[in-house]
Amino acid sequence: MITVVLADDEALLRKAMAALLPLEGDITVLAEAENGEQAVAVTLEHRPDVLVIDLEMPQVDGLGAVTEIRRARPDQVILMLTRHARPGVLRKALRLGVQGFVSKSAEPAHITSVIAALHGGKRWIDPDVSALAVIDDCPLTDREIDVLRATGEGYSVADIAGRLHLAAGTVRNYLSNAMQKTQTRTRHEAARYAREHDWL
Repeated sequence: MITVVLADDEALLRKAMAALLPLEGDITVLAEAENGEQAVAVTLEHRPDVLVIDLEMPQVDGLGAVTEIRRARPDQVILMLTRHARPGVLRKALRLGVQGFVSKSAEPAHITSVIAALHGGKRWIDPDVSALAVIDDCPLTDREIDVLRATGEGYSVADIAGRLHLAAGTVRNYLSNAMQKTQTRTRHEAARYAREHDWL
């Protein structure tokens, strides 16, 4: 029996998965989470074999949650669900050690088989997701992407510095570099430009 935690802010999809996955295979859903903060809390509490987590969630997104979980549980097996797989995001998730990527439109039977594969020590990236990973024209560094993503979520420079454990001056430097590379005048324009080009 494979134990699973499901983290997705779309309640209908999450509830459907919680009901259907155990019907498709030897899976027990230990807990559900509707945002990144909850995902961290319930994963550390229940210690599932596999965490199934949505990439895009409110408060703390999937990548942020995975980063925190990795600190406490470096060997946690993680399957990331994604609807809009951006190349930069995929690369960062792979560096964080995410073992699998599946489209959110996948059939429950497919998700179940991938969960079993990951639990068995394998890796899996859906073909439509992996195709996007190799298309990359982003000139931004990972840190520049991090600060632009936080900017797009409405955080101030001071807040971004606190969240990313950086000095405020360092955050401003990253933002300045990103504005030059995107040829924009403000950090918010730079964040919008980067999002429109699927770099965030």
